[in-house]
Amino acid sequence: MSYVVTENCIKCKFMDCVEVCPVDCFYAGENFLVINPDECIDCGVCEPECPAEAIFPDSDNRAAPWIEINSRLAAQWPNITRKGDQPADAEEWKDKPGKAAMLSEAPHKD
Repeated sequence: MSYVVTENCIKCKFMDCVEVCPVDCFYAGENFLVINPDECIDCGVCEPECPAEAIFPDSDNRAAPWIEINSRLAAQWPNITRKGDQPADAEEWKDKPGKAAMLSEAPHKD
C-alpha cells in the first residue's frame, strides 16, 4: 500500500508534504506532485500536512483514478526532497473542482 496525490493538488502544489516524507518519495511536475508507490512506506505523515487535502491512501476510492498517474509520472519527473515555493495563486485554486484536465505532464523546472 502507498499514498497517492490526487486532483486537488493540481495548480496548488503547496509542497508541505515533501518536508515530512522520511523516504523522499515525492516527484515534481510543473503544476502537480506525485508519490512514487514503489518508494512510499505507507507511513502516512504526508497526508495531514497537505493544505489542499489532496493525499489519500491508495485503498481510498478517491485515490483510484490517480494511482496509475502517480506511478507513471514518478518515473518521468525529478525527485523533490525540499519544500519549494508554491504557485502565487495556489490559494485561489485550492478546492476548485474539475482540475484534472489542467494537469501538466511537464516536469518541474528550477
